[in-house]
Amino acid sequence: MAGFSYQRLKERGATMSEWGLFRSEEMSLCQLFLQTEAAYACVSELGELGLVQFRDLNPDVNAFQRKFVNEVRRCDEMERKLRYLEKEIKKDGIPMLDTGENPEAPQPREMIDLEATFEKLENELKEVNNNAETLKKNFLELTELKHILQKTQTFFDEEAQYHYVTHQMSEANRDDENAQLLGEDGMQAAGQSLKLGDGTQHVPDGIQQALLTSDEGDQVYKSVFIIFFQGEQLKTRVKKICEGFRATLYPCPETPPERREMKMGVMTRIEDLNTVLAQTQDHRHRVLVAAAKNIRTWFVKVRKIKAIYHTLNWFNLDVTQKCLIAECWVPSADTEAIQLALRRGSERSGSSVSPVLNSIQTREAPPTYNRTNKFTQGFQELVDAYGVASYREMNPAPYTIITFPFLFAVMFGDFGHGALMALMAAWMVWKEKPLGAKKIDNEIASIFFGGRYIILLMGLFSIYTGFIYNDIFSKSVNVLGSSWRNCFTDEEVHHHDAETLLLPPENRTCFYGTPYPFGFDPIWQISSNRVTFQNAFKMKISVLLGVLQMLFGVLLSVFNYRNFKQFSDLVTMFLPQVLFLLCLFGWLCMLCLLKWTMYSAPFEVGSGPEDAEAIRYGTHCAPSLLLIFINMFLLKDMNADAKGTGPGEKYCDGYLFDGQKGFQSFLLFVGVMCIPWMLLAKPILIWRQRRQQPHSELPETNGDVAAPAGGGGGGGHDEEEFSEVCIHQAIHTVEYVLGSVSHTASYLRLWALSLAHSQLSEVLWTMVLVRGLSMTREFWGGIVLYVIFGAWAGLTVSILIVMEGLSAFLHTLRLHWVEFQSKFYKGEGYIFAPFSFEIILREADSED
Repeated sequence: MAGFSYQRLKERGATMSEWGLFRSEEMSLCQLFLQTEAAYACVSELGELGLVQFRDLNPDVNAFQRKFVNEVRRCDEMERKLRYLEKEIKKDGIPMLDTGENPEAPQPREMIDLEATFEKLENELKEVNNNAETLKKNFLELTELKHILQKTQTFFDEEAQYHYVTHQMSEANRDDENAQLLGEDGMQAAGQSLKLGDGTQHVPDGIQQALLTSDEGDQVYKSVFIIFFQGEQLKTRVKKICEGFRATLYPCPETPPERREMKMGVMTRIEDLNTVLAQTQDHRHRVLVAAAKNIRTWFVKVRKIKAIYHTLNWFNLDVTQKCLIAECWVPSADTEAIQLALRRGSERSGSSVSPVLNSIQTREAPPTYNRTNKFTQGFQELVDAYGVASYREMNPAPYTIITFPFLFAVMFGDFGHGALMALMAAWMVWKEKPLGAKKIDNEIASIFFGGRYIILLMGLFSIYTGFIYNDIFSKSVNVLGSSWRNCFTDEEVHHHDAETLLLPPENRTCFYGTPYPFGFDPIWQISSNRVTFQNAFKMKISVLLGVLQMLFGVLLSVFNYRNFKQFSDLVTMFLPQVLFLLCLFGWLCMLCLLKWTMYSAPFEVGSGPEDAEAIRYGTHCAPSLLLIFINMFLLKDMNADAKGTGPGEKYCDGYLFDGQKGFQSFLLFVGVMCIPWMLLAKPILIWRQRRQQPHSELPETNGDVAAPAGGGGGGGHDEEEFSEVCIHQAIHTVEYVLGSVSHTASYLRLWALSLAHSQLSEVLWTMVLVRGLSMTREFWGGIVLYVIFGAWAGLTVSILIVMEGLSAFLHTLRLHWVEFQSKFYKGEGYIFAPFSFEIILREADSED
């Protein structure tokens, strides 16, 4: 098997069917027979492949009563020792080598060698740590004693100069039973060469150097005291007081020569301890450095062994105790790759019997498995966050790749902000390998990195919509040449009032007659009715995009009905739904398009009959779409509401074309009739089918696997009570009818957030940058400009890009989850969770 590659196996097995990209993979439930001696190696190969989801065949067996529980415990113990080693390595700041190597799972016989290695390292490290702790404790005691001897010697020398007589008296009357206590906050000084009287004497200055405690490693400053007393009773009291204050007592020689000799001995011992401590630390460092080179590999090996034995605990033993039986879900397209992996495992173990993989029939719903790559994975996770698709249900993720960033960009349309977002995402894509190898610890940064391709597309689409809106940091640019010009002369501007300049002189126009080639004309940036014009445009665009996406969602339900062979639902569900949506809200979209294309502003028009056509399709007679739509439902004539605002208003009738009222009545009738169609057709059809067959015979199911329930994913109603069928259909009908209204209105958030973003951007530009630029023109204005520009840039990134971007992202997510996916997607499945070492190791790293 030279040149064996799991990636090649996956590629060979990844030949998807015609709809493999748009719906989940076909899955098969298989029974696996493995010889006991080959089971470990075969499961190891399947773990490397990562395409098999095992089922627990011993759900009622206690975890401590399973066959391989001892092996799992041994793995837990090895993992504990490795975590101890890892903790010590991190404590010393030693880098752990991570080459990204992925070693194979060791053979069972290698567990003994690993256990011995870890046991030896742990014992050696613990012994070194205990010795080092003892040496450190001795070193600290000697260090304190060194400082005490220095301070007491200074004290005795100074006191001897001023109390020579007292010193002679105490020398003559020395009592062998007397003792002086000398220590930290109280020391024991056994010497009668000096007696200053009963009491406590503080040694001047104390210990200037901070000393380390042996337990926590904290630095503390200590003081030296000499206590003079007489008698054993006072000695006992002094000791108790010192113990209460946690003072350390040290013996002090009687004479200066003895103190000097003791000091020299202490210094020698400190030097020896320093040498031994250095050697101990060097030995500990060498042990940890050697362990750091292999600890990542050891973790991988131990976790793979543990995962294999944990999976083997899910298997059953046959009656001969020589064969293990397992059940697993596998992608049908990868059966060949799985069999090759099993054959390789059998050969590695030296087994003479090949593993057997048989497909078995079941009515249980299989798991959902959608193949992804690093580009599509983020979009698939967005869809799965709402609910995992039912088995073989249409997958919204491929369409979300385009619709999600586009709808986001409609709300976030700004060339400048989109460019900044795209540049940030492009940097993460460019650096994805080094960033991915770093294993980002920050959760927010990890989320941004995982969605780098989503952010990149959102930024690129925002650049596109920002070019349409002609909006760059709230400013417009004249790239393609404005269709408007200044039609006034300097004399007219300077010698006429503003009211006179509202309209151009006769025979002159400020408009060229051809619209701006792409997007908004930059002249709108300085027009007084800019917000009104953009509101009308964005509101209509929102409705158009919303109805279009909802219609697309209804069309996708056709593929679910076809896949689950529910062809009757095409007539009882799909047709009334699509007709209802088109006849009502589709007609509203058509009205928007007709009004855009049929009405214009004529330059010169009279009020006579010869100008009737120009007047009717001029701006004076443009009807209100909202009134048309309301009067359509009220069956009310528009003539009463048609009030012209200019010459020839008598030619305005409130309609866009002749015969519109009758056509709208027909559409309303069809739309209303679709409601009882959705409500009654399906229950009646089911009732007739049940009457035509005996009660003992149930209709055939769609294959051996039960289909998901509901219109979005198909599914039968064979075992459902007829009353429940009627109730569910009534709920579905009411939900769809009311949802069509509320969902269409919900798409107006595209307009609202786009308006809010543009206005907030303009306010930030005007209130921060423009006002800051006009503050001063002095020589120090450059410094002010630097600060103001930094503030504007910071607010732009934090508010307009991060906060507004997050808001637009969440609203886009809602439009996809509720308004779009509800038309065809149920999301009642469960995710395919294969036994994969890659997934297990990644989850373990994230937990660490």
